[in-house]
Amino acid sequence: MPIQYLRGFTMPERTDEANRRLGRSLAFVAGAANAGGFLAVGQYTSHMSGIASTFADSLALGSIETAVTCVASLLSFLCGAATSAILINWGRRRALTSLYAMPLMLEAVLLLCFGLLGSHLEGHRVLFVPATVALLCFVMGLQNAMITKISKAEIRTTHVTGLVTDLGIELGKLFYWNASRGDEAPDPLFVRGDRQKLVLLASLLAAFICGGLAGAIGFKHLGFVSTVPLATVLLALAAVPLVDDMLGPRG
Repeated sequence: MPIQYLRGFTMPERTDEANRRLGRSLAFVAGAANAGGFLAVGQYTSHMSGIASTFADSLALGSIETAVTCVASLLSFLCGAATSAILINWGRRRALTSLYAMPLMLEAVLLLCFGLLGSHLEGHRVLFVPATVALLCFVMGLQNAMITKISKAEIRTTHVTGLVTDLGIELGKLFYWNASRGDEAPDPLFVRGDRQKLVLLASLLAAFICGGLAGAIGFKHLGFVSTVPLATVLLALAAVPLVDDMLGPRG
């Protein structure tokens, strides 16, 4: 049933397949929000490595304004991750079905506000750009922390550098030639690629890229309202467990 299928995305009882489905969905959303945010304000908001490097460059060049923006971006991402952890731990202490759905619902509300209000606020560039960067960095931190906790750090949806690194490691293991030891004893140093993990990493990377393409095209043709479908996807993933908690234990 569709309701049961949606419920499985964020239920407390996790399976590898549920984690993969959720990870791919969130990687798509992250890619779309990242690309759309770049077209809106000229800055990627999931790339903390780049922001940290820009901060160092700005200090060296004496560009204080840019350095302050980078610090605000890093703190926003950090606050988003911390908020996700607080919501999940709060929900776990109360045995809520929606402990993983709450961060997604918050992310959906924030993206919805951005999509509906962005075009009205765009004229106030002095406040709009920093507020948008902070909002999207917060959203990226919120989402990344949630999927990191839910998958026990196996999946990250905004950290493409880590995805590509892990993908390269698995490819190296897959194509490694294990020389024969000349005896029949098991080789403790035998290298074997994890094909299942390889497929997961490749699918997460592909989902992020496809999301980025969709977000860029959507923002180019529709503007800020293109984030509304992203918020709708997140609402669909989060709504069922939240309704379950509101209605009480299922019989």
